[in-house]
Amino acid sequence: VPLQACGGGLVQAGDSLRLSCAASRRSGYSMGWFRQAPGKEREFVAAVTRSGNIYYEDSVKGRFTISRDNAARTVNLQMNSLKPEDTAVYYCAAQLGRETSYMMTSAWGYWGQGTLVTVSS
Repeated sequence: VPLQACGGGLVQAGDSLRLSCAASRRSGYSMGWFRQAPGKEREFVAAVTRSGNIYYEDSVKGRFTISRDNAARTVNLQMNSLKPEDTAVYYCAAQLGRETSYMMTSAWGYWGQGTLVTVSS
């Protein structure tokens, strides 16, 4: 399932951004977001599973909101109160294997191309 992410950009600390990821076809897969900062490994950000469960990485809880629109085949990530440490390339992912492995990059079958989010202080 090809994924297309968009919505990144350059913002100041405290600003908001909304990332979107569109799947080429309706699949019913779990979908999620990861991010990778320069020199660091890709890390989990948020996910919404097929069963409707939602998970967040601790540092984004209360600031980021993940949502999906099955009709539009999209998953969105609303990011509020952005911090410089949120700066990274954000990747959307789809097709989660075991739900308990949602934080592992290896558990996801499909990846988008990434969109850069830069938060200046």
